[in-house]
Amino acid sequence: MSLAQKTAVITGSNSGIGLGVARALAGAGADVVLNSFTNDDADHALAASIGTEFGVNARYIQADMSKADQCRGLVEQAGACDILVNNAGIQHVAPIDKFPADKWDAIIAINLSSAFHTTAVALPLMRTAGWGRVVNIASAHGLTASPYKSAYIAAKHGVVGLTKTTALETAEESITCNAICPGYIATEMVASMPEKVLEAVIGQIPAGRLGEPDEIARCVAFLASEDAGFINGSTISANVAQFFV
Repeated sequence: MSLAQKTAVITGSNSGIGLGVARALAGAGADVVLNSFTNDDADHALAASIGTEFGVNARYIQADMSKADQCRGLVEQAGACDILVNNAGIQHVAPIDKFPADKWDAIIAINLSSAFHTTAVALPLMRTAGWGRVVNIASAHGLTASPYKSAYIAAKHGVVGLTKTTALETAEESITCNAICPGYIATEMVASMPEKVLEAVIGQIPAGRLGEPDEIARCVAFLASEDAGFINGSTISANVAQFFV
């Protein structure tokens, strides 16, 4: 499964699932563009280390995924985008009547709207190249719901819908769009949960453990490959049977 001579843009990729995806795609031979909202020396050093480790061109491009122009500018600055992985996301927990409006707006912008903006710029590049893959990192909460996460759940349901629409619009081309719906993965976001809450969550997972970013990354690498060319508009649940919908 080689992705040589392909360029992958991964949003929110200096940690967690996004970083795992960047490493997996680089390991398959793709040039990679890492991204986050920060612009530190460590960000650029991280990209350089991936490039050195896997012998590919790896760059870091700063862009704030809450801003439409920067989402679009990320793909434009990348210059090529054969594989787009929309991964950027944030979370906030509160009852609907106490949910801050600015938090709602930020979560919808970063978790949903950013995927629309990057995809809108990437698709013409993919059409010119005659090939493309869009992989959206949704969530188990894009298929089900739980209380106090209204913005996150609304956004992730939106990502699943956007995935299906994108797939329909590209179905006659060599371009696919699929979504992965992870359960609880060992990321900084999950690690920030209160200890007792996290223990309770793990207790509800049939496998008795959190998923690892690399496990999601390998699924992304498959969907980005030629082997997955007949998979389009699908949502893949990656949650070891914790959520059935």
